[in-house]
Amino acid sequence: MIFFHPRMKMNWPLVWITLCLTSTTLVIGGKILVFPLDGSHWVNMKILIEELHLRGHQVTVIRTTDSWYIKETSPSYTSVTLGGESGFDKEFLKNFVAQLIIIQREGKSAWTRFKLELEVTQKAAEMSEKMSKTIVQLLENQDLIETFHKTKFDLVLTDPAIPGGVILAHYLGLPLVYNVRWTSHGEGHFDIAPSPLSYIPLTGTLLSDKMNFLERVLNMVYFGFMQIQLAYCNTPYYSALIKKYIGPEASYKALFQAADLWLMRVDFVFEFPRPTMPNVIYMGGFQCKPAKPLPQHLEDFMQSSGEHGVVIMSLGTFIGEIPHDLANEIAAAFAKLPQKVIWRYVGQRPDTLGNNTLLVDWMPQNDLLGHPKTKLFVAHGGTNGIQEAIYHGVPLLGVPLIFDQHDNFVRIAARGAGKILDFFSMNEDIFFEGLKEVLTEPSYRVNMERISRLHKDVPMKPMDTAIFWIEFVMRNKGAAHLRTESYRLPWYSYHSVDVMLFLAAAVLLILGTFVAFIRLFCFKVCLRKKIKSE
Repeated sequence: MIFFHPRMKMNWPLVWITLCLTSTTLVIGGKILVFPLDGSHWVNMKILIEELHLRGHQVTVIRTTDSWYIKETSPSYTSVTLGGESGFDKEFLKNFVAQLIIIQREGKSAWTRFKLELEVTQKAAEMSEKMSKTIVQLLENQDLIETFHKTKFDLVLTDPAIPGGVILAHYLGLPLVYNVRWTSHGEGHFDIAPSPLSYIPLTGTLLSDKMNFLERVLNMVYFGFMQIQLAYCNTPYYSALIKKYIGPEASYKALFQAADLWLMRVDFVFEFPRPTMPNVIYMGGFQCKPAKPLPQHLEDFMQSSGEHGVVIMSLGTFIGEIPHDLANEIAAAFAKLPQKVIWRYVGQRPDTLGNNTLLVDWMPQNDLLGHPKTKLFVAHGGTNGIQEAIYHGVPLLGVPLIFDQHDNFVRIAARGAGKILDFFSMNEDIFFEGLKEVLTEPSYRVNMERISRLHKDVPMKPMDTAIFWIEFVMRNKGAAHLRTESYRLPWYSYHSVDVMLFLAAAVLLILGTFVAFIRLFCFKVCLRKKIKSE
């Protein structure tokens, strides 16, 4: 800190130079345009926006009329509301998730899996159709586009699980930063980094990075199925508008790959080790923070648990009511525990609810996980909840339901920090035994605490890392020097198919020439012998 005496004569040029030299990373009043995804994705995007606002940046958020988490007014941002639909509204998600649960309760079979994939494909196509129409409305709104140009935004920050922000950034010619784990066509790494299928499992396969031959076959087949699925339910809805508004040479996937920076919402205490790229920055757990004091009624409940402690359970943002018979099985198992239970629950009160269980429609999850009385977290497997459990060192019992949740728990189970149960075949006894195992077997807590220490043993906090790199892109008008040019290559060049064919042709030509030469030589030798014999 520099102190100045009131009567001191100031050498202002020297002061200015000193401040510049000591503030080389300063970005004053950057302007950021955000195109987010609703639901649980917005929960972590909002945390990033609030931190950007606290650091002096102006944030504008694009939302649609069917937004359910993204509010129109906020002290942290100004909003622009589009007239179209995102295809990701509350009612759509509620019905979609309910249908997925119904299908999975039919039992494990190839037919059930086919129905599940078909339902996901149909709903993805429906969402893509609605989002593509909204993007066209946005790009055709010349008054709004002109406002964006006049505002002189420094970059676009988006969740590429929907392509709206990606397309808008290229249309406006702005640097592009992702808050990402998923793009609209799969896990983010597969778009940007080399991804050998021999040891990198695809989401949905429930495989780890240690695969036998048959598992590698499954991984390859699933990859092929995903490419077909995307070719029919995703890309067609955007290809025409991309060629119209971005350029005839532009391709859907190349637009995603051309982003300046990928802020990845995982780190390698959670994700399996894999190849990565210079412009992929890991900020797993950026939303986590030390626990704050609980409301008094919850603190009293926690303290009443005595030496046994408390189990907490939450099934996340997307899950509404679970089937009543399953709720009864869960409640009956909880009632057998010596621990107290806090259960975030929506729906008809279970008939078997015990006196040790407190039902709440909302709970301060981070603060409960950071409480010393918390012994176990029963969770569905969303990335946000898993990262908070890792941060606070709380072992997990997984009851995954949909999307990537089961694969997330495969990663936790591979590290010995949690156990997975099949939610759809679970009954009271199975659930109780799972609870008892994780609560009484010390290795689960020991392993999770070790992961927690590794997660925190970094030179910068994940949030500081994320903000630094966002400001880096603003200061330098992009980060092209970190971006690979592989996205400009056609697939056959990227995989060197053309080179291998050329080399194979060259080898065949050399071998063919050599064989022809030998045959010619043998023919001449035979001819000479024949002439001599005559």
